[in-house]
Amino acid sequence: MKARRRVEFAKKVLDKVGLGGDRVNMYNVSAAEVGRFRDAIMDMVEKLEKLGPNPLRGG
Repeated sequence: MKARRRVEFAKKVLDKVGLGGDRVNMYNVSAAEVGRFRDAIMDMVEKLEKLGPNPLRGG
């Protein structure tokens, strides 16, 4: 629960500074759930590709 609150806080901070809170996410996956782990990685990759590069870099 503490980690979930910290991730939500980080999302809010990233939104406020203009980076987008969608760049951070938390997935609960056990070591035995290889398929879900792969799905979580692919989900984040898709989200990050849509968001594009860091908007604060100017490039």
